[in-house]
This record gives sequence, C-alpha cells and structure tokens, in this order.
Amino acid sequence: MSDQTIVFGIHAVRTLLQRRPERAARLMLQKGRQDARVNALLTLAQSAGVDTRYCDTRELDRLAGHQRHQGACLQVHAMGALGEGALDELLDRAAAAPLLLVLDGVQDPHNLGACLRTADAAGVTAVIVPRDRAAGLSPAVRKVASGAAETMPLIQVVNLARTLRWLKERDIWIVGADGQATTRAYQATLDGPLALVLGAEEQGLRRLTREQCDLLVGIPMQGVVESLNVSVASGILLYEAVRQRETAAARRR
Repeated sequence: MSDQTIVFGIHAVRTLLQRRPERAARLMLQKGRQDARVNALLTLAQSAGVDTRYCDTRELDRLAGHQRHQGACLQVHAMGALGEGALDELLDRAAAAPLLLVLDGVQDPHNLGACLRTADAAGVTAVIVPRDRAAGLSPAVRKVASGAAETMPLIQVVNLARTLRWLKERDIWIVGADGQATTRAYQATLDGPLALVLGAEEQGLRRLTREQCDLLVGIPMQGVVESLNVSVASGILLYEAVRQRETAAARRR
C-alpha cells in the first residue's frame, strides 16, 4: 500500500466507494452542485463513514491535475503497483486457470488505464508491466481505469523476458499479439492457464519478449488501418479467451 492519492471523475469515485470504501479517506465535491449523480456519491460516502467536504472548482482542478473531474474527487489510500514477489502469491490463490495480461512497454497512461478497465471486466488475475520505460499508476491512469486501478493488481517486473520464462515454468501458455502472425487469434487455444502479451503503441513486441512467446497470433484487419490501439487489441484478445473458457466450461457440465 502506497501513500494517499486522488481518484477523480464520477464513475471512478462511485466504483471505489462501492467496491473499496475502506480505502476512501475524504470525498470532495463541487460547491453548489446538487444533481442526482453527485448526491448518490454523497450517500455512498455517508454510508461508509467517509468524511465529505465541498470545494470550489479551482481547488478540484488542482486536485485532479487540471483534468476533467466532473465535480468529484476522492482522496484514497492508494493501492500501488506490486512487486514480482506478489505474482507468485496471486497465481497460487487463483481459483481458476490464471488469465494474465502482459503489456510490453506501454507508455501512454490512457492506454494503460483502458487496459486495466478491460482486464477487470474480463476477470484477469493480474496485469504485468516492466518497471522501467512504461506507464505506472498515475492519477491519469486511475481516472481512465474508472476504479479498476483500485481493484486490478498491477505487477511491475524488472526483467519482462525473465518473468515470461518463469511463467512458462508454471505451465502458463504465453501468447503474443503480432500483426505479422499467420495464426489468427480465433484459431488459437486460449482456454487454459494463459498470459496474453501485447506490445507498445508503435514498436509492438520487443525481440526478447517475442522470443519467449509460445505462439504469436494476429487480429484480422479488414480495413485500411494496419494496427489497433493496444487497449482495443487487448479487449479483443481477452474476450476471445473468456469466450473459449466459457465454452469449455459449458462442455464439461
């Protein structure tokens, strides 16, 4: 657990108050605003015993780093990124076959936030990123993640290739996304213990990362664009894995 930080935006604040109220320290709302969404936040905060105060727009702007806060900021005891040691424990505790999302050098905080949000929705065990030259848990990431940054474990590792080798020793299938791959994602088997690996916004997978993948898959592109945003691509691949897992589970019943 790291120091306190600010979560802002109606949806992100509501999600944290609903799912992790024990992490909330103080709710700050815009003076004079009395609409239904803000009142709902106030009710949640009061139910959880969270201190609330009203601030002018200038103060909220400062707290949110001059990003769009929608009149609500929440001071929280932030869940920071976890170290490599936490990954072993998370895998041991996983109730089902682990599903991991590995991001190789994604530096755009909006992309990382969107990936965390999608990972949370898809039931991912953890998101793994390099410690260096990659986005971390900034306020902008937390805003885009809409609360998922407070629930989805983010593991920062020193050496991503080494971590992938270790995952393979734990019988986790490593599947990398590559626009030049001859195997389409829908042709791959993604229903077992799995780590999906996606590269940075422009460079894609680094060579050492690519070499650790058991399989490379591509997403069919029918239009004129050559590639998809990493957060969009991660959503497509994660939900293909979810679809295959649900289908496999239905067959076993």
